[in-house]
Amino acid sequence: MNALSIFLGIVGVPQVVLVVVILLLLFGGKKIPELMKGLGSGIKEFKNAAKEEENKDSKKDDSTTKE
Repeated sequence: MNALSIFLGIVGVPQVVLVVVILLLLFGGKKIPELMKGLGSGIKEFKNAAKEEENKDSKKDDSTTKE
């Protein structure tokens, strides 16, 4: 068994509910949407940067095969 399957095996619905409750207690209901919006924009930015890097690599590969 790899580490990821072991980790995912111990995370279930009760654990997720517990994390959500703790987040609500720590940050309150008004702050959670702001945090999720920031998290979403961060993930979107990461994906765009990864795509950009992938495109750079594929263009680099194309230029080396043409030589």
